[in-house]
Amino acid sequence: MSKPMRTGTDAGTSAQEVRQAYSRWAATYDLDANRTRDLDQQVTRRLLPERRFARVLELGCGTGKNTATLADIGSQVVAMDFSAGMLQRARAKIDATNVDFVEADLTLQWPSQARAMDLIVGNLVLEHIDDLTPVFAQATQHLVTGGMMLVCELHPFRQYQGTQARFADSNGAPVLIPAFQHHVSEYLRAARDAGLVLRQLDEWWHVEDKGLPPRLLSLVFDKP
Repeated sequence: MSKPMRTGTDAGTSAQEVRQAYSRWAATYDLDANRTRDLDQQVTRRLLPERRFARVLELGCGTGKNTATLADIGSQVVAMDFSAGMLQRARAKIDATNVDFVEADLTLQWPSQARAMDLIVGNLVLEHIDDLTPVFAQATQHLVTGGMMLVCELHPFRQYQGTQARFADSNGAPVLIPAFQHHVSEYLRAARDAGLVLRQLDEWWHVEDKGLPPRLLSLVFDKP
């Protein structure tokens, strides 16, 4: 079972807080020092195979930090996020003609543009979703046979220590973004129940993480 890292809010309120927080963060997200963001970008580039995909779906594209990479390997890319502020930044930064930015909530029915995907990529987004089951179920529905899903998330070990997405507001005060603890077994179980097969599991450290628990967990799944 997932464990909320903050209490006192129901799922709907938490989702709204996440949306609002990321829209507030959008203006400085790319400029703020953020080892987790930077490592995630490195991991994504390293794990994606050196082959092209016809259609790519990005879950939680944010300001587009990984979208440019996906546009290089995908003939068509659908980049989804539910933060209007983040999408505004992404659209201003990414001018690739093969990218379609879509505002969508991953906990609801995904838009029709997300169907028949060869690759689905989700980065630092599932920590903000309480129930992983419907997300993986939809991923399976939207992947073609032989398709691939890459998930890269804050490592549960870091979550156990109280780490969660945060930023400083205009006054320098910390803003914690609602998040849920997800154990490794949760990711594996949700993917398995959705019919996905684990191909690769890795743990990742930033160069300045010596002596610390892994910062990121990455999982690569195939749809048989």
